[in-house]
Amino acid sequence: MNAKIIISAVSLILVVGVAIGVVVAVNKKGEDPEIQTQQRSLRVICENAEDQKLCHETLSSVRGLDAADPKAYIAAAVKATTDSVIKAFNMSDRLTTEYGNKDSGVKMALDDCKDLLEFALDSLELSNNLVRDNNIQSLQYQSPDMRNWLSAVISYQQSCMEGFNSENEGEKKIKEQLQVQGLDRVQKITGVALDIVSGLSKILEQFNLKFDLKPASRRLLAEDTDEEGYPTWFSASDRKLLGQLQGKGWRSRVTPNVVVAKDGSGQFKTIKDAIASYPKGNKGRYIIYVKAGVYDEYITVPKEAVNILMYGDGPQKTIVTGSKNFANGVKTMQTATFANTASGFIGKAMTFENTAGPDGHQAVALRNQGDTSAFVGCHILGYQDTLYVQTNRQFYRNCVISGTIDFIFGTSATLIQHSVIIVRKPNDNQFNTVTADGTAEKNMATGIVIQDCEIVPEQALYPVRFQIKSYLGRPWKAYSKTVVMESTIGDFLHPDGWFPWTGSNFENTLYYAEYANTGPGANVQGRIKWKGYHGVISKAEATQFTAAEFLKAGPKSGTDWLKALHVPHYLGFKN
Repeated sequence: MNAKIIISAVSLILVVGVAIGVVVAVNKKGEDPEIQTQQRSLRVICENAEDQKLCHETLSSVRGLDAADPKAYIAAAVKATTDSVIKAFNMSDRLTTEYGNKDSGVKMALDDCKDLLEFALDSLELSNNLVRDNNIQSLQYQSPDMRNWLSAVISYQQSCMEGFNSENEGEKKIKEQLQVQGLDRVQKITGVALDIVSGLSKILEQFNLKFDLKPASRRLLAEDTDEEGYPTWFSASDRKLLGQLQGKGWRSRVTPNVVVAKDGSGQFKTIKDAIASYPKGNKGRYIIYVKAGVYDEYITVPKEAVNILMYGDGPQKTIVTGSKNFANGVKTMQTATFANTASGFIGKAMTFENTAGPDGHQAVALRNQGDTSAFVGCHILGYQDTLYVQTNRQFYRNCVISGTIDFIFGTSATLIQHSVIIVRKPNDNQFNTVTADGTAEKNMATGIVIQDCEIVPEQALYPVRFQIKSYLGRPWKAYSKTVVMESTIGDFLHPDGWFPWTGSNFENTLYYAEYANTGPGANVQGRIKWKGYHGVISKAEATQFTAAEFLKAGPKSGTDWLKALHVPHYLGFKN
């Protein structure tokens, strides 16, 4: 090598070495303003994160002028979550190509995964748009929406994982590949984003950006509602329609877009065909009237068909029935007789049932993932896994819900109010659990709340009610959250009240609570002694589980989506 080149190279190494030494020295002393700002910001942003190491790793790409902007870190967290979901989707797609033709169970599970991860991307797109289109103050005001959407991502990820049968070696192998190469990271990264959004008020205080939410929230509501109290984003026709859905003779005041009748007296003979008639780009409510009859069909409301109102001639007369079940080789998610994936859906005066019975094991009557959806005056009947409250904000009022094992389950913000919950007689070797909530991360905006309900045994269970053990719920995931309040509980309930999940140790991290319940089953003296069981909570603590707080949908809409149903309900307590 030429001597001059060697000398030049040595000189370059020395110069670079000196430069690096200077940078390191500056970093150690904390004198570099940009790095100092980033480190301080990361410390504040990640303070609320369960996994602080992952939080720092995920957000370390935020640099320069953005390092002092809390919104930039939220955007980075959403992007990282989106990237992880895309990676998991691509992995599902590749595995479908490799294994889809070899095992029908694997194919069903992978197909479900791809669908669910697409829904997760929809939720992340909503989150990304919220961050992009709003300043940090507006973002804080709308944090209930963002927490809901991020929680939905984890729910979809869970549903994907739950679709694989761990007792089948082929499915177990594929599940493990998906977990290692993408899906486990989806939950972890989304958990980081949730931790940040949940602690946003405290974070902004440390950034010297403190906002008074209550006055601003009231101001927004005043600007965005008309004299009748409806938000202005409801059309005049929609406001009129929703006002008609109360009182006697309400059907005569509603004009449906289409009518379903088995006898041919409507435009369609099947509910499926009526839903398929939903016009592309429809604005306002699309009203489907289903006349009396037993409709033996499997129905999915697609996500594009938003704001459908479907009503029948009463739950004794308009019945949607099916019998798909896990015992016959159908994945739990696909056993649903009726599935809704669209936001704003309202179901009224109908029955949704799965008749597979206790031998069918998992057999869903109704699967719902539609945000701000509601079922009023409906019967939801089955045995195991009757009502799958899969994700997003849901409200049930004046309903009858029956089942045996985990018959109200899912990972959503669900409030069931003023309804009758009937615990049925299972097989001799089975027990009953009313709920199984899947909250997997501490700051997920999910849980099941049962308020002002009657929880009673069916007639067939009553003679053997003390031999068959029945409980209010069991923890499906680590942070399972269930509250039963202002309800009447029958004498059939086991004194423990709550039952552990087999092989799991979630008793310390779950949140179970009761408030102002009555009836012989409401006696909490014999309840389990878990750390996560909060016993009978105070009214102040129970307030967070009322509709006004638990089903909040951002300051502009707040609970107007519930008010607009125009059915009797409590935004607070019954009394």
